Amino acid sequence: MKNRKIEILILLVILFFAAFLRLYRIADYITFLGDEGRDVLVVKRIIVDHKFTLLGPTASVGGFFLGPIYYYFMIPFLWAFRLDPVGPAVMVALFGIATVFLVYKAGKDFFNNRVGLLAAGLYAISPLVVAYSRSSWNPNLMPFFSLLIIWVTWKMVVEGKPKFLLLIGFLFGILIQLHYLAVFLMVVVAVYLLKFFRQFRYLKYYFGAIGGFLLGWLPFLLFELRHNFPNFQTLYRFVFFGKETGFAIKRFLPIIADVTFRLFNRLVTNNEKALAVLFLACSLMMLFWQGRRVKLGKQRFALMLLSFWLVIGVGLFIFYQKPIYDYYFGFMFPLPFLLTGLVLDKIARINKLSGWLVIFLLGCLVFVNLQGIPFRYPPNRQLEQTKQIARIIIDKTGGKPFNFALITGQNSDHAYRYFLEIWGRKPITLENPQVDPERKTVTEQLLVVCEVADCQPLGHSLWEIAGFGKAEIVGSWTAPGGITIMKLVHYQGND
Repeated sequence: MKNRKIEILILLVILFFAAFLRLYRIADYITFLGDEGRDVLVVKRIIVDHKFTLLGPTASVGGFFLGPIYYYFMIPFLWAFRLDPVGPAVMVALFGIATVFLVYKAGKDFFNNRVGLLAAGLYAISPLVVAYSRSSWNPNLMPFFSLLIIWVTWKMVVEGKPKFLLLIGFLFGILIQLHYLAVFLMVVVAVYLLKFFRQFRYLKYYFGAIGGFLLGWLPFLLFELRHNFPNFQTLYRFVFFGKETGFAIKRFLPIIADVTFRLFNRLVTNNEKALAVLFLACSLMMLFWQGRRVKLGKQRFALMLLSFWLVIGVGLFIFYQKPIYDYYFGFMFPLPFLLTGLVLDKIARINKLSGWLVIFLLGCLVFVNLQGIPFRYPPNRQLEQTKQIARIIIDKTGGKPFNFALITGQNSDHAYRYFLEIWGRKPITLENPQVDPERKTVTEQLLVVCEVADCQPLGHSLWEIAGFGKAEIVGSWTAPGGITIMKLVHYQGND
């Protein structure tokens, strides 16, 4: 009973720090650029205008779309925060805290309570994990649903309950709407189940898994059915004919080595390469040695599943020929922490001296991770800056209709448009002459936000500027962040 109380106390401390690291001054540090503005615009139109959608955000590559589930996760939080974009960021943070608990639960069930606490504690303070838990973005929910699928899959095999296949399918229907790398995890689970759950009598339950998947993916499937499967066609061309995918033998080993190392270096050890090599090597040896030594039971089932998760999850990256970004590992985020927790626990069991070694190693991990916590650095205040720029735009329009344009490097104008719209000053969208032959969508003024140096809006090829017609600048103001706002009107001089 006493040990149980200590365990609960340690877990509560871990969850408290996880919550603090994810929620502290979240409004000052969240990312709020074009993609985030696009998402809250869609959700605002669902809440306020009742314009529901069956389509989600675009994928980062390939030109195809995801399902809309992330938008529907955002709804209660954007509504509760009165359309403040901080709401969806808080949602992601809460999912992040729940993932910390799930790491503890998985580690405890797979092995023991010490592994669960060690893994959860390290996951709670990982700078990369914390950073992705403090902003609203669809891939940021992947670690929670990925680990939940892994845990349910393990539980189904250990307890021999094939009815869990329906739940696994449903969770995959959600996960694939967050990022298409969910397919990698599908392969992991499929291979695992083929090894331990391939009897013919389970066939009807696999049909249940397919049904659950279709149910979880239903909104996106309805869109595809209504529009003759445009995203399926684009995805097919991307996978089989795109330059981003394919197999190159010369890149096989470099990709495998890079991804495997980065899982530990970027996630567990905050770029401390020596520590990353140590725990990676120990984890691989532990999977091999312990997997052969442990008799068939819940630990062996767990070790096999973690091995498949690592080997197959890493191995499938050889078919992707473009740069591999950190967030691509979202479906594997909890894995290196579970392995590290297992390694530390096994070392501590050797003898009393090894226990002190584990305390030293754990102290090193905590120290290096706390050095990279995001809010140790000055906040970006992107959200507040966007609000201030939107207020200046509204002030300079004089209450009259206006067109709007953004000259930028890689951003989009949705973040500004969001506040202009919710504050009742939505810009008039310029239509092309085929749609608007009478040029009714062209107003008397154009407000331009310049996010680049040496901004020259006159004669710019951007449609929102070119479509306005020949113009002259009648005002220029410097906004927060060194951003320039210019007001253009139609040219009145003599040619």
